[in-house]
Amino acid sequence: MNAIAQPAALHRLADLLRLPPYQAYSYSYPHKTAYRPLQPAQSLAQLWADEPRDALFLYLHIPFCSYRCGFCNLFALARPEPAKVAAYLQQMERQLRATAAALGEHRFVRFALGGGTPTYLDTEQLRRVFDLVERHAAIDLQAVPAGIEVSPETVDLEKLRLCRERGIDRVSMGIQSFSDAEVRTLVRPQQRAVVEQAIAAIREAGIATMNLDLIYGIAGQTRESFLASIDSALAHSPEELYLYPLYVRPLTGLGRIEAKNGARGGFALQAEPVDDRLALYEAGRERLLAAGYSQVSMRMFRAPHAPEQSGPVYCCQSDGMVGIGCGARSYTSALHYSSEYGVARRSVAEILDHYLARDEASFTSADYGIRLSADDRRRRHAIQSLLIRPGLDRADYRRHFGADCLDDLPQLRELFELGLAVADDNLIELTQAGLARADTIGPWLTSAQIAERMHDYRLG
Repeated sequence: MNAIAQPAALHRLADLLRLPPYQAYSYSYPHKTAYRPLQPAQSLAQLWADEPRDALFLYLHIPFCSYRCGFCNLFALARPEPAKVAAYLQQMERQLRATAAALGEHRFVRFALGGGTPTYLDTEQLRRVFDLVERHAAIDLQAVPAGIEVSPETVDLEKLRLCRERGIDRVSMGIQSFSDAEVRTLVRPQQRAVVEQAIAAIREAGIATMNLDLIYGIAGQTRESFLASIDSALAHSPEELYLYPLYVRPLTGLGRIEAKNGARGGFALQAEPVDDRLALYEAGRERLLAAGYSQVSMRMFRAPHAPEQSGPVYCCQSDGMVGIGCGARSYTSALHYSSEYGVARRSVAEILDHYLARDEASFTSADYGIRLSADDRRRRHAIQSLLIRPGLDRADYRRHFGADCLDDLPQLRELFELGLAVADDNLIELTQAGLARADTIGPWLTSAQIAERMHDYRLG
């Protein structure tokens, strides 16, 4: 059990810039380490009654993988028993049926299958997932943007053709590196030949958008080897590329290696990220910009040939998300909820068993999550807007909250003073230097209350 390190909330940004730029990834606000049991449980019908329900995101979480990568702190279980997988799919259908009934009239305009690794499922199991979605949710998978996460060793053409037939138009695949030696350092038994075969299958299936993930900061990685991985990815003309800095987190495979070596007083394997992550990021960014890619966020780069986003409009700052499956989270405007959170295999297995033991009626309420204060709703909107281009729209903020964001969050002015953002009459946009510091800026905007809850969380 480990406490989560306290984010750098409410500190002067100028002081934080003296620290390494990789403090925390603000992919959601607040993080699930700020969640707690809800007492009493909250009725989903009441939670969603006054929420807009005509532009929702439906997310299904498949928490199974072929193996657990050394850097992974997601809610996932490697190589589960087949009976557990079958029981899980049945339970997801119960949860979706109960949730859809609680929502009442609704419409989903985005869909994603994540994990874990959804393509850990076999073809018939994947077909069952699509069937249960179409049976119980108000969604037309052929008419909305729909994505799936895959790993190279789980990809085959039969599965991908099924996904394409059922409406999937985006595949995201974590490669991390094209170097066999570097992926071994990440405790990931992956071969480049398997990666190449998986990419070929994605292309043959005719899925419109392929995203590839790469990691920088791997022990032993050099500028040259990182750029070689980027060039290998570019040879396949992916519509999107994500560049992720390596984080070594508690209870992950690399975290356990680090803790064990630290206890011995030596380091047989360097699990801690190398110190030149910023230099690697800058080299990777320049290579992608030179190749014609545009930078959307610190991590995301989009190709000029990437298809324009189609389908009904969805806004992550204001529209709701409905998560189905153990580990999935749901968002209303004022309350976020999910199952419990764990990283270690034992914790994940216990949480999963608890999910499988629930009856269908229990899925009509939320019993674990966090109610957002008015201040945290404003901060969430600012963080989610600011860290992605085009940036924080001040008029949009004013429509939501009735005030200017610079009045509600005066600390934002520090970004201008430090050259990390620029503003016109309506838009606040991070500069290149600001994007490079996104993993400092996000934690810096965290409220003191959320920072304290995260710090006090006991991770298992």
